[in-house]
Amino acid sequence: MTSQRISWHQYFIAQAAILSTRSTCNRRHVGAILVKENRIMASGYNGAVAGTPHCTEVGDYLVDGHCLRAVHAEQNALMQAAKMGIAVDGADLYVTDFPCALCTKLLLQAGIQRIYFMRDYRPDPFASELLDQKKVSIEQVPFEANTAEQINLTQFLKED
Repeated sequence: MTSQRISWHQYFIAQAAILSTRSTCNRRHVGAILVKENRIMASGYNGAVAGTPHCTEVGDYLVDGHCLRAVHAEQNALMQAAKMGIAVDGADLYVTDFPCALCTKLLLQAGIQRIYFMRDYRPDPFASELLDQKKVSIEQVPFEANTAEQINLTQFLKED
């Protein structure tokens, strides 16, 4: 008996969702994966600058409805690639949420060619305009129930 493998889109969006569980944001957990030729290049989740207090420890630092303490998942993925000397030009991004305008600008400057997101959280009209201008496709990839069933994490639980 052979089982059906999950699609690449579901595989990477699931990776982004799992990565989001590392987030230290009190408001929303976001994960991002940079992918090229079906290989993960770098990843990130939203949280405080490494080595500084997290929102979960000291609270949010909100200004005009935005937390200044948090580094976005997309930014962290780009910075991880930069620190490791990995060129992301031509890569795809899988992210749990529609990127904000600032992240979109950074992604476009880095040469990201396609963006796949799970949740349509506060889509930014300016981000959409920039993506259209640069002819970078953005596509919603919902996490599917059958993917969750196929992953079946309970199979990896240690038996007592």
